Amino acid sequence: MHMMKLEEKRRRRKSGSSPGAMLPQASKELLARMRFFWKPLFQGRYLLLTNTVTCGGMLALGDCVQQTWEIYKDPSKVRSWKRTGCMFAVGTALGPCMHYWYQWLDRLYPGRAMKTVTKKVLIDQLIGSPTIWFGFFIGMSVTEGHTVSEGLEEFKEKFWEFYKAMHLWVFQLCKLCLQADWCVWPPAQIINFYFLPPKFRVIYMNFVTLGWDVYISYLKHREKDPTAAAVPPS
Repeated sequence: MHMMKLEEKRRRRKSGSSPGAMLPQASKELLARMRFFWKPLFQGRYLLLTNTVTCGGMLALGDCVQQTWEIYKDPSKVRSWKRTGCMFAVGTALGPCMHYWYQWLDRLYPGRAMKTVTKKVLIDQLIGSPTIWFGFFIGMSVTEGHTVSEGLEEFKEKFWEFYKAMHLWVFQLCKLCLQADWCVWPPAQIINFYFLPPKFRVIYMNFVTLGWDVYISYLKHREKDPTAAAVPPS
């Protein structure tokens, strides 16, 4: 009887029908099926759709996280799904811009040499980033029922929190934001341009920027302190 059991175990090992062998086989089949559905999302016209949806989705997710924190600090606040919807709408509008921006950069500077990567990072920081956030503030102003000129004024005010240091109260956070922007994005973009294939550039940045999206939601929707904004009489 003991010999028969040993013989049966040997047969199972040879045939690969043991429970331990079946698990890897099932995993391989699952991965193959996932790849079958996942792969087309990063090819041809579907890549544009993938990049567009992820841009909107990550901005909306960032807003959800920020609103959750706001409600935690002040339970009297009510979650605004309209606000999240506006973030999603503007994100999906910016998605194609990012898609074609990275395609243009890759055509302008092909290859992965460090000199080429450095050029891409600098151009992205000096041209791409300001343009995207200009579109963000204008788009949010329109979707929230404000005028384009109001969005432009808000952009002028808050843009400098990223890029310029001034002594006025409006710009108190700008130095920190400038350091954050240039400490986070260049390393992230070096990884993006040096290690990743072009088709993964936008979706990679969307996931990297989740924390930044939370900050952008805060910056866009923060309430000004009336006492800080008051101008002392002359």
